[in-house]
Amino acid sequence: MKSPRVLPLLLALVKFVSGYLLSSPAYELHRDEYLYLNYGRHLAWGYLEVPPLTALQSWVTLALGGDWFWVKFWPLLWGSLTVYVVGRAVQRLGGGPWAVALAGLSYLLGAYARLNFLFQPNSFEVLAFTVVCYWLICYQQQPAPRWLYAIGAVLGLALLNKYSALFFILALVGALLLTQRRILATRAFWGGAALALLLWLPNLAWQISHGLPVRHHMALLHDTQLVNVSVGGFWQSQLVMNLPSLWVWVAGLVALLRSPYRVVGLVYAGGLLLLTLLHGKDYYALGYYPILLAAGAAWWEQWLQARPRLGRVMRPALLLLPVLLSLRVLPLLFTLEPPARMLALGARFEKLGVLRWEDGRNHPLPQDYADMLGWRELADKTWTAYQGLPAAARGRTLILTANYGQAGAINYYNRHRALPPANSFNGSYLFWQPVAPAQGWQYILLIDDEPDADLAHHFQSLRRVGEVRNAYARERGTVILLGIHPDVILRNYARQEHQRQLAEWGQF
Repeated sequence: MKSPRVLPLLLALVKFVSGYLLSSPAYELHRDEYLYLNYGRHLAWGYLEVPPLTALQSWVTLALGGDWFWVKFWPLLWGSLTVYVVGRAVQRLGGGPWAVALAGLSYLLGAYARLNFLFQPNSFEVLAFTVVCYWLICYQQQPAPRWLYAIGAVLGLALLNKYSALFFILALVGALLLTQRRILATRAFWGGAALALLLWLPNLAWQISHGLPVRHHMALLHDTQLVNVSVGGFWQSQLVMNLPSLWVWVAGLVALLRSPYRVVGLVYAGGLLLLTLLHGKDYYALGYYPILLAAGAAWWEQWLQARPRLGRVMRPALLLLPVLLSLRVLPLLFTLEPPARMLALGARFEKLGVLRWEDGRNHPLPQDYADMLGWRELADKTWTAYQGLPAAARGRTLILTANYGQAGAINYYNRHRALPPANSFNGSYLFWQPVAPAQGWQYILLIDDEPDADLAHHFQSLRRVGEVRNAYARERGTVILLGIHPDVILRNYARQEHQRQLAEWGQF
């Protein structure tokens, strides 16, 4: 008899390999990936954007050379493990190979194809939430203390990965209070909670010692992005992201709520309620769906087993349905099509709302795609500008960018060149500012998408030496300016701006 783990392992392998094969070389890394990769050069217990778990992955990636393969290795690994856990959850719920295949296809052809392609904290979060729900099911079947300790360990890692895990924990505690209050009285529950807190404690201490910058981060998110998220838009995105598996996860939610495992269904309900009320981004909810796919696939198999004639027709049809539904949106799931082709398909995608960016407006390309273009061009042109400087003055040259994407991309693509690190007053780069030479900066390479027209008054000379011209890039029009001999006003302004930004984050 074949091991029940074979099919989940096979689906995990398909997930891992497909992420590499179904990608166009026209795209580069994503804006956020450059920031997270820079974490690996500055290991700490916390950052202004997220906790430190991503930084550890970045450090390993850079130690291995930092190539594209290793950058994508982590999200694809977490996604593959999620598929495996989903398959095992199907089996725990009584499903056979057909149900495992159905749940696996639903995951492979859903929004997770895009999510698990980007080196961001989101892929590990999805895995962590899925594992916790799976172990809740295990505990319901066999109430051994080890499951609660394991849940505590994973939740501790989830808190070291992303602070939105707090919403999941609130939903989990609420679900337990409604259905399984006896668990809350066990020693293992509190032991697991203590383990989670112990794992998170170094980052929590970092947050407290730095004035809780997470508060400012959340305020920035609210004012610049979450304010544009409507309840209707949020739920429209839930349907679009999970459309190929709509009939699977909805059945799974209903089945869980009517089963001994309703605590898992209530975790979904509580988590989505919190995200709706707090205007969370649509993809914040993706960690709540994989376990519903497992429950839905198991339910469909059991329902069809009671109707053998119908099952002979519906089994192959239900496996084929996610494939057919995903065909029209395949270019949104995988970066298969280059930008020009994506632009031609824009009318189709506009109806799905995927062309709406964080500013609340529609654009020619999905934001993720526009955020994966123009970076190498920017980095190469910055290197060329630096090479054009007198060799004796390069030690007194500052590279200052307007945002973390620009700084991170310049550092990534020039990591094997003798270029000083690019800096910014944006995000965690506030911690990584270089010490000015004793004589001060003689040259400043300014990279900005909206340069101040008054800057020229503060340099002996200021001229444009490069510009991002990629027509599809979000950074199109970003200019590289070379300023010679900044005046004392500009130098003082830079120091003051640095201190002001740190103060906003609670650093003083």
